[in-house]
Order: sequence, then C-alpha cells, then structure tokens
Amino acid sequence: MTDWLNKTHVGDCRELLRAMAADGVRARACVTSPPYFGLRDYGMPGQIGREASPSEYIEALVEVFRLVREALADDGTLWLNLGDSYANDGKWGGSSGGKHVGPLHGGTGIGRGRRFTGAKPKDLLGIPWRVAFALQDDGWWLRSDCIWHKPNQLPESVTDRPTKAHEYFFLFAKAERYYFDADSIKEPATDTGRLNGREGRDEPPAARPPGTSPRTLARIDYTAQGRNKRTVWTVPTQPFSGAHFACFPPELIKPCILASAGPGDIVLDPFMGSGTTGQVATDLGRHFIGCELNPEYVELHELRRTTIGMPI
Repeated sequence: MTDWLNKTHVGDCRELLRAMAADGVRARACVTSPPYFGLRDYGMPGQIGREASPSEYIEALVEVFRLVREALADDGTLWLNLGDSYANDGKWGGSSGGKHVGPLHGGTGIGRGRRFTGAKPKDLLGIPWRVAFALQDDGWWLRSDCIWHKPNQLPESVTDRPTKAHEYFFLFAKAERYYFDADSIKEPATDTGRLNGREGRDEPPAARPPGTSPRTLARIDYTAQGRNKRTVWTVPTQPFSGAHFACFPPELIKPCILASAGPGDIVLDPFMGSGTTGQVATDLGRHFIGCELNPEYVELHELRRTTIGMPI
C-alpha cells in the first residue's frame, strides 16, 4: 500500500488501477478530469480522447471508471470534470495553426485535431452528459451536476453562438450511502432571516460508532454555520507556468476533497495532468495516488512539490 501513496505512477491508468485493486488499495475519493474528446493530441500512444467517435470515447471512460470504482472504498465518491466538444471542429491544428495555439500550447505540437464524428458539422456533442448517463447505466449513483463558471474565459472567434464560459463537475457515488461532509464546504449564509425561523434550527448529527464514516443525511439548508454549497462554482482559470495544457485551479477542487475525503484518506486521480489534485490533497492533509501516461508530466509534479512558491 505505501508504495502507491503520494506518488504519480507512469502508465496507462487502466493497468495501474487493476494493479491497485489487486493490492487492496481503497481510496476514499477520486477527483479527476480526463482528456476531453477530440480537443488535444498529447502525443502519447493509447491516450484517451483521440478515439474515432464519441461512442468509443465514452466506452473507454466507462472502462476507466469501472476500475476506479473497484479501487474506491465502499462509501467512496467520484468527482468528474468534463468539457464539451463540437463536431468536426478542426479550426486548431496543433502548433502550426490557430491563433490561440501558441499561447495555450507553445511549440510542443500539442493541439487540436480534426475529428469526424458522424454528427452534423458545428453540432455540440453533449459529451459530459453522455458520459454521465453511461456511468449511471454502469452502476454509479449520479448525485449532482455542478457548473464550473469561468469568469475569465478566453474569447472565442464565433459569431453564431454565445462564448462558452462553463464546464461540468459531476458527483457520483459508489453506493447509495457514502461519505460526504457537507459542513466542511458550507457557504456564508446570505438569507439571515431564515436563520431566525424554523428552517434555521438544525439538530446536531446523530452519534455514530467510532471509526465509521458520516452518512449523507437530509439536513436543513441554512444553519448558523452557513448554507449548503450551491451547484454553481465561480472559479477563475489559473495557468501553470510549467506546462502548456489546461490545469485544475486549486480552489475548484478543494471543496471536492474536503467534502469527500477526511484527513488521512486517499484521493485518487487517474488523469493527473499537472498534478493539482495531488498538491491540494497534500495541502489538506490527505494522501494521494496519481496516474499519468506521459512521464514528462510526472517531472512537473515533482517540480511543483519541491519548488517553494511555484504557482499551482
């Protein structure tokens, strides 16, 4: 078990997850963002996101998260961030084309490739919800859809639709009852009048046997400690100077880790990318296990962990 902890392991996450399950790894939560369908080519054989069709992409993710479920504790949860894609969106052609490619990807050759999906050109594919329903059909409890609102979203060169400034964050549970600490992520109460009425009185949680996890319970929305966290999260995007690809803002995933993993628990990320999940988990007193296909990104993780003051 200790060989897995607090490291990012290089390889295909599907093989690594099988090995974790065989070794008895049981993470409390998974917080992750897979490569989006058809948006970027990271130059790695076997990478997810470069499938020929949305159905093949969804099938690959269902397989990954079925293996994640095996590596989770019985009361574990999955937080899944996914963005959407448009059919035949070939405007960005890697490092050689597209006005936004240089600022986003540098000269790495990493970029967007044209995908032929079978859908009408310019169709929004609805990938996040297709994946969510597929995971639900595969046995996950789909508990919430959260909106990541990006107030500093880059402009888009489109004149026939609004500029997209949000992505989805889905909360899934392995079982009907699961670990979720709602109090740890309460927001400041904005309707103080409700605190003086009946809805503001909240009974203390029932005592539970030592060593057991809190269950998800129906609670009063407003209490003296604040109100339940809402499903729209306004968090600016945040660049990471060490890489030319999208990164989780730490403030985006702090609530996920606080609510779904207690101190000393394990947080899993099968698509570690820039390493933000591991960094935030460590800062919050949790352990982490990461998987990453590209060994160059693992070097970035170590750089982030050892460089004082380096932005994440």
